[in-house]
Amino acid sequence: MKSPGNCLNRFVKPGLTAALLILPGLVSAQDAFKEFPDLFTVPYSYVAKHVKQPPVIDGDVEDAVWQQAQWTQDFQDIEGRLKPAPPLQTNVKMLWDDNYLYVAARIKDPHVWATLTHHDDIIYLDNDFELFIDPNNSTHKYFEIEVNALNTIFDLFLTKPYRNGGAAVTGWDTHGLRSAVKVQGTLNNPSDTDKGWTVEMAIPFKAIAGGFNRAKIKDGTMWRINFSRVEYDTKVQNGKYVKLQDNNGKDLPEHNWVWSNQGLINMHYPERWGYLLFTERDDAKFEMPYSEEQKKHLWLVYYKQKQWFKDHHEYLSSLKDLGIENKVTVTGNANELKLEATPHQFIAYITDTKTNATYSIDQDGLVQQLINP
Repeated sequence: MKSPGNCLNRFVKPGLTAALLILPGLVSAQDAFKEFPDLFTVPYSYVAKHVKQPPVIDGDVEDAVWQQAQWTQDFQDIEGRLKPAPPLQTNVKMLWDDNYLYVAARIKDPHVWATLTHHDDIIYLDNDFELFIDPNNSTHKYFEIEVNALNTIFDLFLTKPYRNGGAAVTGWDTHGLRSAVKVQGTLNNPSDTDKGWTVEMAIPFKAIAGGFNRAKIKDGTMWRINFSRVEYDTKVQNGKYVKLQDNNGKDLPEHNWVWSNQGLINMHYPERWGYLLFTERDDAKFEMPYSEEQKKHLWLVYYKQKQWFKDHHEYLSSLKDLGIENKVTVTGNANELKLEATPHQFIAYITDTKTNATYSIDQDGLVQQLINP
């Protein structure tokens, strides 16, 4: 079994998708964003309705309660526009009540198989369905839950992204999680053609929004969330599904299909995940928060600093050297960027000059709102 600490190894392109070009002078913010076109596409959003009657967690995603929720867009390749659309359809629905987030997944597949049966097996070694949740929208202290067609769960807590030296805490469990799977066909039977499989989960808020300062989920709460489907190419051998291999006998890389594309083959860029809005109103619509528009400029600093560090083993000490203006306009509002850096660490700030609302990002990609006097 592959070490859980090496979960990132399945992502074959852990670096940035675009090379950084440091220009001799300052460029406009819009031109600077174009250096990373696939890291600044707008993530998808989903508005989850509050329900008084929860769904029965039995794997049936077509019951009356679920009719109150809309299916997401079809999943796409993890790299977005860089790869063709997946040949097999995947969609998700979400609802919530005072205690749980409810997730339903519909996974079309003519050949449903699974082999792993123990809790915290490395489930992505099978075809699986995965969800990633960052309740604080900080890219730190987030959660991952994976399930296969046998309803075997692998759940883990990430202190911070692997790219920043984060640890995968596999000893963490989603206490109180309820899940169920239904196969539309026959599991592990290559002699017939299946329709696919469906998943239902009830995820307790107290398991993923815990601690002494537990946040209460209410109308208007927003999380970052994404979903992934792992799919391997297989053949039938001796009556069983086996993964296709290359000429060296190594399994071919899996396909990674997601709800909101990452722009690169790496799910552990939480800033690229979609937005989940909790609502108690039937007419609620998602609107991009102003603070998220501010944070884009922080992520531009971060990506540029990381690329420079990769090439030169140190961080730059000024925005000018990065080719970034210190005064920027965010949705018509004047903002100011600042950078504090040493060769081995940095922190960048963006401040609305009228309201003084300030956010920061550091070399570990930790995003925080500063409390201003």
